[in-house]
Amino acid sequence: METDIEHRIVRLVVLLVGLLALGGCGAGQKVVVIYTSQDEVYAEPIFKDFEKDTGIKVEAVYDSESVKTVGLVNRLIKENSQPQCDVFWNNEEFRTRQLAAHGVFRATNAWVELGYRTRRMFINTNYLSPDKAPRTFSDVTNEMWRGKVAISYPLFGTTSTHFLAWRQKWGDAQWQAWCRALVVNQPKVVDGNSIAAKLVAGGEAWIGFADSDDIAAEQHDGKPLMALPVTEETLFLPNTVGVIHDAPHPEEAEKLFEYLQQKSVSQKLVEVQALEGATLDPKRPQPGLTVDWDALLRDLDPATHEMEQIFLR
Repeated sequence: METDIEHRIVRLVVLLVGLLALGGCGAGQKVVVIYTSQDEVYAEPIFKDFEKDTGIKVEAVYDSESVKTVGLVNRLIKENSQPQCDVFWNNEEFRTRQLAAHGVFRATNAWVELGYRTRRMFINTNYLSPDKAPRTFSDVTNEMWRGKVAISYPLFGTTSTHFLAWRQKWGDAQWQAWCRALVVNQPKVVDGNSIAAKLVAGGEAWIGFADSDDIAAEQHDGKPLMALPVTEETLFLPNTVGVIHDAPHPEEAEKLFEYLQQKSVSQKLVEVQALEGATLDPKRPQPGLTVDWDALLRDLDPATHEMEQIFLR
């Protein structure tokens, strides 16, 4: 008759064999590595759906709020000779174009747009009514808004792109004068767009610059925020997705690249307000800023240096 000790040993052996079998299955699982500046709370459910549909495990690397996108861009450039990543999902266009200029993406069918957001000016309606608010971003240097504006550091993320686009529109001299006037007006400069939105939501500032999804997140929590209308100074921000050249997992990269372009994916992102729209209509009534991206890339280093001189103390 089997003793109690023998019975326990048999159960332990069966358990160990089962665990080893599971480990073997995991080791052979297909994977795809993606770097993304899309917020994890929005991207993770998309990746889980992809894993369920394809059986391919997604290993995602997200950016940090403070350096938003720029950190991942620098990482991709550094890894360019030995790519570690398969796909880059970016929440804006300019830094994707920067990577393309560095040869980071594959040569054909390299990257595409995926829905859009906008860079908006917004207000706390408990403190400021829409009819009293500044009409354009350039109006906030008025002394009446001293200390009442919240922005993220313009050296990173979509704030950086927006400031660079204004420089192109206004010309360097006018842009530098505006930037210096903004600093004199003592804005609350913080480490990310979501933090700027929270400052305005809490009444610590009355006016903010942020992306539409950051504003929507605070509105969803019942905060009294209102995005002001699109103007000629508004920047439209397509998400982008691209495949890295010599991707370590090329077949899996292609499948994720195609999956993220599905209309159902964009629609899910619109439903949770990570995107404003699934497609960017070139014939939209108010197109916002028109940007010469090649010129913006050529001017990136001197413009960034000027911003460092003005905003870093």
